[in-house]
Amino acid sequence: MTHSAAGARHAPEHARPAPDPRRWAALALICLAQFMLILDVTVVNVALPDMAADLDLGRETLTWVVTSYTLCFGGLMLLGGRLADALGARRTLLAGLALFTAASLITGLADGAPVLLGGRIAQGTGAALLSPSALSIVTTTFHGAERNKALGVWAAVGGSGAAVGVLLGGALTDGPGWQWIFYVNVPVGLLVLAAVPALVAARAPQPARLDVPGALLVTGGTGALIYGLVEAGDSGWAAPATLVPLAGAALAYALFTVAERAGRAPLMDLRMFTRRPVLAGAFLMLTATALLIAFFFLGSVYLQHLRGFSPLRTGLFFLPVAVATGAGAHLGSRLVGRIGSRPTAVAGMAIAAAGTVPLTRLPDAGGVYTAVLPGFAVASLGIGAVFVTATTTALAMVEHHEAGLASGVVNTFHEVGGSIGVAVVSTVAASGIERGTADGFTDAFTTCAVAAALGAAVALGLVPRGKPQTTGGPHVH
Repeated sequence: MTHSAAGARHAPEHARPAPDPRRWAALALICLAQFMLILDVTVVNVALPDMAADLDLGRETLTWVVTSYTLCFGGLMLLGGRLADALGARRTLLAGLALFTAASLITGLADGAPVLLGGRIAQGTGAALLSPSALSIVTTTFHGAERNKALGVWAAVGGSGAAVGVLLGGALTDGPGWQWIFYVNVPVGLLVLAAVPALVAARAPQPARLDVPGALLVTGGTGALIYGLVEAGDSGWAAPATLVPLAGAALAYALFTVAERAGRAPLMDLRMFTRRPVLAGAFLMLTATALLIAFFFLGSVYLQHLRGFSPLRTGLFFLPVAVATGAGAHLGSRLVGRIGSRPTAVAGMAIAAAGTVPLTRLPDAGGVYTAVLPGFAVASLGIGAVFVTATTTALAMVEHHEAGLASGVVNTFHEVGGSIGVAVVSTVAASGIERGTADGFTDAFTTCAVAAALGAAVALGLVPRGKPQTTGGPHVH
């Protein structure tokens, strides 16, 4: 079933509020804020080796520098959306932006792991407040055909964040220092904070119940899962230090399920997972994000730790990879409409697996651009197609009134997928990271290749047949 925001087009003109003359300036401002959030997912990857050297950070801490941000961003996002309803979208956006900006300054000033990780957790929490509030403002400010255009701009800004992140991270780390990948957010955040009240209209909040226990359970459970996965790299899979947090994660997820079923206003409507398109979209988004962020993490450490690349050279190396991801997304958007979701998803995963195969034989020496870059680019091309398929499948194959819920689910799995992907490959590559050999990295890329191949097999049975039509419904970033 195709859905769209087209219902608004057929509403009587008097039922629609008059267009706000400030709406396009407001869109530019909101997109700038969203761009910072997406940038901070990938910008840190290139800076990790310099952070490790300056602050004496080990593998586990480096993993948490990436995962703590995406964990809080994804785990608290649905609660952030509810707060936007209860308190007003503009107020929640300003609160999230203020927290994100202050946390960026603190993170840049960090002199050790506690402050660094605390800052990243606060950044992720601010992002979880800001992002759904910003999207709510976009969808209520624009109507009809203008909403489609505005959401297209929103999606394009989100898609470009990864590409700019790796390049900007390299340039800043190689120039004034890794601290500036966080400091750069401060003037931008202050600018947006000052301009939002003048350009974004305040709207009356809507009555909404807040499922704080649900948010804490799902975020805590995912945190315990990631802790167990990371700990396995040092202690082993059978060690109590690994099994106890994994068991805690399972318990937290079970309690979350009970709480959501019993709650009067659950954070996540678990019945959405009985909708095959939503389940398929969540699976594809989780797998694709886990693979892509894992590639950036592994590649950054491998190139700088083993091959002696500078941060800027590493950022430039990943630029074709980011471009390939965008090209794959563009190609995927065309293929979904022509051949349907299932073949596009299966093909995208298969291409990702095929591109990863050469990376399972990483050289300790020799030509990186001929032996490594083609594999990254091909794999990212397939992943880009999967991203689009995940979004269109989840949003364009459910009823119109369920599109917002489906969007929230897919957004959550987008961020959480990055956390899990980095945790897994960090553990598998632990020996290579600590000893400076390619062996651990090749094992990690083998894991990625197997995951992509299994993803193709699962997609073959899980993704519905049909050709969804993308419309003006809610978009993921």
